[in-house]
Amino acid sequence: MTYITTLLPHGRHAPRIRGLTMSASRAYRATAGRRHLRSQIRPAPAPLTFISPALQRNYHNYFVTHLPSTSLHPDSRSPSGLHHKLPRSASTPHTPEPGASPAVVTPNMPSRDMTVVRIPLRSAKHHFGVANSRGQREYNEDANQAGTICMPAFARRAPISLVRSQMSKSGEGTSAKSVLGDPQLFYFGIFDGHGGSECSEFLREELHGYIEEAAAEFQLESSLHKQTRAEPAETADGSLKDAQDTQGTQEGQNKGVPATVASKAVKLELDLLDEYRRTVGGYFRRFKPNYFALPKKDSATSLDGTTSETNPVTLEAVLTYAFLRADLDFVTAQARKPDPDDPYVSDFPLNKDEILGSPHQPPSGHGIGGPARFKGGSTASVALISSPTPAPFWHPASHSSLVVAHVGDTRILLCETKTGLPRPLTSDHHPSSPAESRRLRRFAESLVTDSFGEERIQGLANSRAFGDMQSKRIGVSAEPDITRVDMGPAEFSFLVLMSDGVSGSLSDQEIVDVIKEALTPEEGARHVVEYATEISSNGDNATCLVVRLGGWERRSEGGLGSLGTKEVRDARRAEALDPRRRGRS
Repeated sequence: MTYITTLLPHGRHAPRIRGLTMSASRAYRATAGRRHLRSQIRPAPAPLTFISPALQRNYHNYFVTHLPSTSLHPDSRSPSGLHHKLPRSASTPHTPEPGASPAVVTPNMPSRDMTVVRIPLRSAKHHFGVANSRGQREYNEDANQAGTICMPAFARRAPISLVRSQMSKSGEGTSAKSVLGDPQLFYFGIFDGHGGSECSEFLREELHGYIEEAAAEFQLESSLHKQTRAEPAETADGSLKDAQDTQGTQEGQNKGVPATVASKAVKLELDLLDEYRRTVGGYFRRFKPNYFALPKKDSATSLDGTTSETNPVTLEAVLTYAFLRADLDFVTAQARKPDPDDPYVSDFPLNKDEILGSPHQPPSGHGIGGPARFKGGSTASVALISSPTPAPFWHPASHSSLVVAHVGDTRILLCETKTGLPRPLTSDHHPSSPAESRRLRRFAESLVTDSFGEERIQGLANSRAFGDMQSKRIGVSAEPDITRVDMGPAEFSFLVLMSDGVSGSLSDQEIVDVIKEALTPEEGARHVVEYATEISSNGDNATCLVVRLGGWERRSEGGLGSLGTKEVRDARRAEALDPRRRGRS
């Protein structure tokens, strides 16, 4: 009888040697072959179709553009070599993905080799700069965000004559097709937390998602796709009548919005306000935001609940809804958590879901905050920039529109190229301001003046903020003030976003003059924070964001340039460094 030696698997480790007869070996090989065949023809498991909500979001911290392969640096002066001066990991070729935004074609670049690049904003120091300092505090409660957001454009359409003249140029791009068919829309935000950093970090990670989600729910349309400009119509006498005369002002009316879309927007607004009334109460029982198109009792209301006067689907309504939705989600999430200051922390009702309702998840699908209740809050100021043409907003010949939504005492301002003067776009929401004082006195028991002469409402310096769940009932809301600015070619040099650690120590003119002396926005933001930290008397957290605009190269030409406040800045620095004047030993 013939024996053969073969290897058989033994347990989890090494195989063992075993002697088999020839017939047993043939049977073993046949059985193993059938098992191998079944494993080959067995259908593969179906791929998972679940996609994390975080991966579905279209927000990116970079922008995609075409740049000349021989000069990727906007201020390049060297004769040869790579000019983008970015680390290789920060400037990589862009590989288009399903749903990704194609690049913007840079104007006036004919017959040159173009490279499609994906540039992180935080690495593009010649376009954007950010700096922050903890000051004399134990930790930094400020947060900031910058990137591109996926929502319809809101820029004004460029005149047809201007578009045609640009299109006639050699090498000019026809359009910048993003996911929605519009040029990339840029998003910048600054958030100043108080009582901790949970709320400011929540806004940094989630607020842009709320804005994208609200724009989709409201079915906001692009301003570049609306048929607001029709061809000139021929009148009875044979003359041509302008399309603007035939259509009138459609903005702010329901004529351009389908009834189903308008009714859905109104329902979303009413449902949100009803949830505020049931959850918070107090001030929010009669709360009516300025930008919500709510039906009025004395106006003609249609069957679908919309009025015939106001368009409920506007960018202002979308931003207001997103801010209020984010604030309510954060407050209700904290109400469901145990209070660390409560001695009966373990005494929780079993039916808390019936009392507070099911929690509303943020757009990312992640949890809100930590395991314990957070009683602090945060201010917020965001800026959205939209361009009607393929040229980016920092191009000297580009038209663009800026929309600012503001809550609290963070600050946003522009620097005018012609005069060199700052143009503030926000005003602080303090209880001492006349408008806020009138709004709050009906609900707040009293406004207390602290030792610094500032009025406070239940210990808070801001009358509007996210979070602050203990002060919601007396009117501390997150309803934003919204400002829109149409920026012409090179009309403004740069945009500045800052926390109160900067604006509370420096004047607006000092801030813009410091930035004028810098070579890049990144250097300007760093110099502003260093100067504010150096002369600050309270040592608050300081954060500054600087965004390059079309007039950046001419930032020192208007007015006195940076010399207008140079003597004042030098004197304040000398006073800050002198221990005798500051009362230090």
